Amino acid sequence: MGLLSLLRKLRSAPEKELRILLLGLDNAGKTTLLKQLASEEVTQVTPTAGFNIKSVVSEGFKLNVWDIGGQSKIRPYWKNYFENTDVLIYVIDSSDRKRLEETGDELTELLLDDKLKAVPLLVFANKQDIVGALKASEIAECLKLVTLQDRTWQIQGCSAIQGTGVKDNSAVPILNLTGTNISAIKREI
Repeated sequence: MGLLSLLRKLRSAPEKELRILLLGLDNAGKTTLLKQLASEEVTQVTPTAGFNIKSVVSEGFKLNVWDIGGQSKIRPYWKNYFENTDVLIYVIDSSDRKRLEETGDELTELLLDDKLKAVPLLVFANKQDIVGALKASEIAECLKLVTLQDRTWQIQGCSAIQGTGVKDNSAVPILNLTGTNISAIKREI
């Protein structure tokens, strides 16, 4: 089920607008993932030197996605975007084992911030199409996500460049993380 089809099913729900913060290290695939969500062309994506904002709207349901650059010089400014975040999406390059510790440290720092304390976390283990990429379960283990307490979280493998695991599945975890009851919707489909 695609993102937009699920959102269309929610049209009978009260109008809802979600602010989604999209973070991760540089070259993790954040902007490519955002372009896939917005059904845009992904053949030419340049590094984000600041931020991008995209809104995905369907029949009264709106996702406002803030994509913030992941370069080390930009990361100290991430905290300026934490206010009023409904869901934190953290993108990891599953094929870059050398930076796994660095991305884990950045994620840990984010999760310790008071402004993100109650914010649900969705981790996209991106670049699953690359040979040798770590599986989502391996990343969850390496980053000790299973030890997270008092936080709703989910990890999902994807390939942003191919769209696999992005458009077909991303709405379900996002809506589940925010407490939207979709079980009745699933039964109708």
